[in-house]
Amino acid sequence: MSFIKKFIEQETVSRRNFLLASAYGVAATAAMRMFGPSPAMAATYSDPTVAWSYRNRTNPYWNEIVSGGEAFIESLGKDKSALTHLINEGSSEKSLADVKALLAKTNGELALAIDTNDAPNARPVVESCVEAGAYVSTLWNKTDDLHPWDFGDNYVSHMSWSDEGPAEQTARILLEAIGGKGGVVHLGGIASNNPAIERLNGLKNALKDYPDVELLDAQPADWDTQKANEVMSGFITRYGDEISGVHCANDTIAYGVLEALRAEGMDIPIVSYDGNPQAVGLVAEGKILATVFTNPHWGGGITAALAYYAATGHFKPSEEPNEHREFNGPTIFVTPEDAKAFKASYLDDVPSYDWKDFWGPSNGPIVYK
Repeated sequence: MSFIKKFIEQETVSRRNFLLASAYGVAATAAMRMFGPSPAMAATYSDPTVAWSYRNRTNPYWNEIVSGGEAFIESLGKDKSALTHLINEGSSEKSLADVKALLAKTNGELALAIDTNDAPNARPVVESCVEAGAYVSTLWNKTDDLHPWDFGDNYVSHMSWSDEGPAEQTARILLEAIGGKGGVVHLGGIASNNPAIERLNGLKNALKDYPDVELLDAQPADWDTQKANEVMSGFITRYGDEISGVHCANDTIAYGVLEALRAEGMDIPIVSYDGNPQAVGLVAEGKILATVFTNPHWGGGITAALAYYAATGHFKPSEEPNEHREFNGPTIFVTPEDAKAFKASYLDDVPSYDWKDFWGPSNGPIVYK
């Protein structure tokens, strides 16, 4: 077994697919007239403001996302302080209000990378950007009926991750660790977030093959360590020794769970997600059975790069095939056997990326069920 095991095999997609672009040309033109400017009408800017809109930087995952955005800014020969930060603190209302304010301030000369906080907020954010002539690339959260190709060039791209499969794999590791019997609990993210939904589904899929394991409870912990600590403490009060294992939707949730277990003198298996540095260290120590790395540094940088290079006319999004406009980011599975090698390769020495290689590390198109 290799030191670093990729759960999803990376796919190579062509840089250009003119036949596909031509096939979609007539329908795309009609949609663009309905939803936004046509490619011929879309303005480009020599030096647009570049902004990242995200939850907060105290969360290690989002810190890595924004660090990627800063690395991209530095690749342009600018100081990383040139990146504008829109911090929504988990509020979709603030997210939209901040975007609208920045659009007004920049007169639409904006390249925006954004996680819209929850899926329904993506549409008003995108529509506001398109109306102002700005360029926007979204990450993680949007509704399934919202597509970049329906908005001409200005809605550049959407990147997410296929979380259900990796979450199922971590769940299987957990269920094997508890001997295939007993009770497990799940602590999730914000209930309306796409990754929160997929990661819970992954656990449920795994449970189908373990009839002697009961899902005792599943509650949102809003991706927050303190909230997770409170939820886990409540689970312990309610279920006590019935809990044989814990399935966490991300690493920051796992930290709160571990603290709650420690307070009660309990030592039971847990799995998590995101591959944050602290979590990888805990995996190496055997305190977490597995986590899943989604390379947030690359994700943060490439999302900003896509918006910027579309805004400056480096490429025309409407000439790209659909798989370049909605695609999955890379996923790497981290276990105790490979945690040290993984840490050395991705965390101790962050790789340098070509920010014009938009789809190189990606895992192919998003597929809707």
